[in-house]
Amino acid sequence: MPSRILPECSAGSTSVLIRVQPGVVLKHPGDSINEDFVASIARHFVVEAQILEILGDHPRIVKYLGRQDKPELPSGLLFAEASHANLQEYLNDKNDEIPPTLRRKWCRQVVESIACIHSQGVIHSDLRPENILVHATTPTSLDIYLCDFGGSTCEKLGLDGGNLPDSGFFDPNSECVSTPATDLFSVASILYTILTGHWPYRAPGGRFESIEAMMDYTKLVDGFFGKQEFPDVSEIWVGAVILKCWMREYTSADDILQALELEMTDEISE
Repeated sequence: MPSRILPECSAGSTSVLIRVQPGVVLKHPGDSINEDFVASIARHFVVEAQILEILGDHPRIVKYLGRQDKPELPSGLLFAEASHANLQEYLNDKNDEIPPTLRRKWCRQVVESIACIHSQGVIHSDLRPENILVHATTPTSLDIYLCDFGGSTCEKLGLDGGNLPDSGFFDPNSECVSTPATDLFSVASILYTILTGHWPYRAPGGRFESIEAMMDYTKLVDGFFGKQEFPDVSEIWVGAVILKCWMREYTSADDILQALELEMTDEISE
């Protein structure tokens, strides 16, 4: 039997995570009385499994352990458990303790993960800190994994999970269709969040306290982004790269990765 529901993400909008044994978690559909929502959740699980199978093993992608088909457990997908939950939770709890060197490593790893999935024809479509995991790969090294591909798209597999990023990670001037540019815009907000500890135009903190607070943030950030008014990044590392992502000046994740590497090389030479 499963040991317990994980406290950090026990009741997501589409799924529940249960630790079934040390280091292994089961992701299974959450309960819903809405039939259309149940069908959508089921589609997300089909999409996620197929996309994870095509991505295979990669150090920046959550480790997929296959489908769960034992009768004593709910059906779902099995994953290696991340030691430190997701990036949003880690920033909420530990932001003041994160050294700049670790933040910079995470920035590079995020872009590496996007370059990897794009090379396989996969668009994540829902990049946000909750969909990035933090894991101690060694006792002294915290690394990140990209996760949650249920809303992703992959044209060559004919898959479309139907998601788009949340406000703050989505360009309101773009069409409501998932393209590689969708992820590249989101990357800017992810890097900004890693380096500052909070979302664009949002104070540091945890979850929204109410639907009204979430709607207020949506209206605020979409208003600024819609006018191409972005947070001041002049004083943060790779601020120019972040701004260029928001301005849609990069054509690929590889271009962003090259820009980050150039920044790192320039710092070493100085």
